[in-house]
Amino acid sequence: MQLKHATVLAALLASAGASIAADQVVIGLITKTETNPFFVKMKEGAAAAAQANGAKLLSGAGKTDGDNAGQVTAIENMMAAGAKTILITPSDSKAIVPAIKKAQKKGVMVIALDSPTDPADATDALFATDNYQAGVLIGQYAKAALAGKPAKIATLDLFPGHPVGAQRHNGFLKGFGLAAPEAKSNELGKAPEVVCMADSFGDPAKGQTAMENCLQKNPEINLVYTINEPAAAGAFTALKSAGKEKNVVIVSVDGGCEGVKNVGAGVIAATSQQYPLKMASMGVEAGIAYAKTGKKVSGYTDTGVTLISAKPLAGVDSKDVKTGTDLCWGKK
Repeated sequence: MQLKHATVLAALLASAGASIAADQVVIGLITKTETNPFFVKMKEGAAAAAQANGAKLLSGAGKTDGDNAGQVTAIENMMAAGAKTILITPSDSKAIVPAIKKAQKKGVMVIALDSPTDPADATDALFATDNYQAGVLIGQYAKAALAGKPAKIATLDLFPGHPVGAQRHNGFLKGFGLAAPEAKSNELGKAPEVVCMADSFGDPAKGQTAMENCLQKNPEINLVYTINEPAAAGAFTALKSAGKEKNVVIVSVDGGCEGVKNVGAGVIAATSQQYPLKMASMGVEAGIAYAKTGKKVSGYTDTGVTLISAKPLAGVDSKDVKTGTDLCWGKK
């Protein structure tokens, strides 16, 4: 989003769909990208909550995951457009902090959705999945799925230093029964069973390339952890091309409608489902309350996580594909 100030502001106002009344509550939503289905659903939840409460929603995003400059521009222009609450999924958890602090000094409440900042208390509040627990759940399922076979694990991660990527990765290790850093660590843990680690940026094409590289490094991989379901789809494509898809367990996180469909199809063995629509609607409601009462929300609110699998395994609590489809990303 490397656009001039006036252009970005016009785009934000256009995204609201109409002019803003003088006494209307204005809330901004900034996602990592505009195209990822997870953030599309988040925007839907925010828009519905804003409409139901007579508020005006401004939306913006970076060009790609990691586009901090685009998110900074969106913050500045939303402030100029009158937003008193900004909801954000930080692309760069550290680099975005100065822009957030600048907004807060102007009286803007900033709530992180899905992804915390670094440090986490740089925002007024965080509404998100317990990403460490999401990792634990798929780690437990993966352990049961291997049924005692020696694990040769590939991890298709997000990118270095991101809290969500680290929490899911390390939670997976913990759930599998391997040594893992604590939930607060942003460093990726590694155990001898992990024979390949690669960054996928949560992208199908990059996930496919990462999996191809891992197979070249170790053709005997039998378990793949992926940061999200798009990366899992890419990994499956690589495995299928190599004729190995039937002998490898893939686990993931997100629980989107397409991801749950892939669980039913056998592409993904299990996924931890999260609820972006809920995150966004809670954020909008908090913004409206702040506008009316002046009271800010604070701290962390866990928006829930559920393990979805097509095949239940003894000792692992999971829900079936029908349940996952009914609930995918907060759909009622």
